[in-house]
Amino acid sequence: MKMIRYNTNDYVPATFSSLVDKFFNDTLTRSGGSSFQPRVDIVENEKAFELHVAVPGVSKDDFQIEVKDNVLTVSGERKFSSEKKEENYYAIETQFGSFSRSFTLPENTDSAKINASYTNGILEVTIPKDEKKALKTTIKVS
Repeated sequence: MKMIRYNTNDYVPATFSSLVDKFFNDTLTRSGGSSFQPRVDIVENEKAFELHVAVPGVSKDDFQIEVKDNVLTVSGERKFSSEKKEENYYAIETQFGSFSRSFTLPENTDSAKINASYTNGILEVTIPKDEKKALKTTIKVS
């Protein structure tokens, strides 16, 4: 398992790459851009990996989930409803537009049995582990 530095402050990027990504993504979003990157929680238990993608306001028909060359890609679009003339908008902080997140799957997963559900703005993708492809083996010395 690879350790990734946890950054509690969204305004201070952990790496130069994330600084560049944050600059371009924030600039596009602030200027009415049409893409964003949803937040994702990754959970591992004994039987599966779970991705919890925070995408409120998206219809479940607007998601595309694909596995190609051992890479899982979750993409879709959150549509912005047109501004209503009778309401005044002082700030629009919610993100809208297209999004895409990709994840390299570990070798011990069964991509044929991946399933997804969408409840209360969270897309939950369950990636079951394949017991036949265990990553850890114990070798007995004779």
